[in-house]
Amino acid sequence: MEKMLLNILRALVQTPEDLNLKEIKGANCSFIEIRCAATDVGSIIGKNGKTISAIRVLINAITRGEGKIVIEVIEPDS
Repeated sequence: MEKMLLNILRALVQTPEDLNLKEIKGANCSFIEIRCAATDVGSIIGKNGKTISAIRVLINAITRGEGKIVIEVIEPDS
């Protein structure tokens, strides 16, 4: 699942080498932090958050038996 998410994100961004995923597993859910270049944050989030929302739906549909997956985009510090 993490590999597939990374492949989807690489197709969206201009600098795929700056992508970094960190998964934190909990008892009932997992958190995935997406870190990327500041110029790529908008590409991942999309207009009105539609792109990241679609990614969340897709990942949760694929992993529906493994518990909830929470995906967050962490904006880089200026």
